[in-house]
Amino acid sequence: MMNAWKDYQQQHKDRFLEELLALLRIPSISAKSEHNADMLTCAEAVKQSLLAAGADMVTIYPTAGHPIVYGEKMVDPSKPTVLVYGHYDVQPADPLELWNSGPFEPVIIDGKIFARGSCDDKGQFYMHVKALETLVKTGTLNNNIKFIIEGEEEIGSPNLATFVKEKKDLLKADVVLISDTSMLSMDTPSIDVGVRGLSYIEVEVTGPNRDLHSGVYGGAVANPITMLAKMIAACHDENNHITIPGFYDDVVEATPAERAKMAQAPFDEAAYKADLGVTELWGEAGYKTNERTGIRPTLEVNGIWGGYTGEGAKTVLPSKAFAKISTRLVPNQSSAKITEKLLAYFTQIAPAGVTVKASEHHGGEPYMTPIDSLEYKAAEKAITATFGKEPIPVRGGGSIPICALFEEVLGIKIVFMGFGLDSDNLHSPNEKFDVFNFYKGIETIPYFHQFYTDMKG
Repeated sequence: MMNAWKDYQQQHKDRFLEELLALLRIPSISAKSEHNADMLTCAEAVKQSLLAAGADMVTIYPTAGHPIVYGEKMVDPSKPTVLVYGHYDVQPADPLELWNSGPFEPVIIDGKIFARGSCDDKGQFYMHVKALETLVKTGTLNNNIKFIIEGEEEIGSPNLATFVKEKKDLLKADVVLISDTSMLSMDTPSIDVGVRGLSYIEVEVTGPNRDLHSGVYGGAVANPITMLAKMIAACHDENNHITIPGFYDDVVEATPAERAKMAQAPFDEAAYKADLGVTELWGEAGYKTNERTGIRPTLEVNGIWGGYTGEGAKTVLPSKAFAKISTRLVPNQSSAKITEKLLAYFTQIAPAGVTVKASEHHGGEPYMTPIDSLEYKAAEKAITATFGKEPIPVRGGGSIPICALFEEVLGIKIVFMGFGLDSDNLHSPNEKFDVFNFYKGIETIPYFHQFYTDMKG
């Protein structure tokens, strides 16, 4: 069986790669309305790829936003069913001038595919499409596989919850399998056992009723940019703890045993700093770098603007200033509660002389996979089979907003099998995905289906 998979994948690997490159050429940016037609084009491309891979039925479901692609290959209703989740939408490519090649003109350099969406998440969900094809074409599929590939993950999945609730029977499965996370490295494989939640807000600070001459009015009128900067700076204390009242109330502290297991993962701080081009690291006192990015909640400014930002100089005291701010959350924090605290905080600490309006963008809940679960053990066994070593369980720093809802509505666990790397420039210019990782995912995923089916009995 394994030899049949390997032979088939080797025979068709060039085609697999070309198909992925074609998908990456579609600028499916969910956040920008000018790409609505591209979203439809991409949804149709996903549908056709699933049909070509052997799915029996594929449907594009419209939503209030971008469409959802659902597909299935049912071999026997009595057999276990794996629901594969992924997303075909991508982040905006800005700033374009920092890309070394066109974000939607994929190129392969030194074995790496450079394109927006190459790792997050087109390259990763497409591994599952090719794994399905491998199983179907070699006649070795012994379980049912369903796919739900959405087009709004990068904007918080606003319409997926409604779809999941309305299509609960259609989505009935035994486990959700997701490849939208990363590994420590190909030499040190790992499995994410959790993702953080998210709360995202926008703050608008208004001072005078119009932009003013900074010489005539400077020193007499509160500058909204200065006031906003003061408020943001006040969000952390001298130990880089978040100061928002009640922010840590519901945080479940990682156990000493879990922190000890995380410490087993190799981490080269010098290489980490060199890769990022920084001389020092920054974070919450009392925790190591990989703990700060996994088991601890954080608050970050994602964008800030106001006043004159064009070429040359303009001495202006602006009327308004803006910031986009997000927090990453850990079990058992609630995105709704944290959002409420954020909005209240920025409103209440507004300095005299300005008014503050804070509004919510989107949020999502944190999620954890038990490492003693059958789902996790099947993934662990699959990765061990293809990497030759047991993966290390780690907590991921990113967020997948729909995870908690899947468990709540469908009553099933999620297992993460990501094949990206933290250095793949997700959400940044020059996003990449190693060709080796792409093929390794296609090689490994069929083992998960086999082992999970065997374990379920």
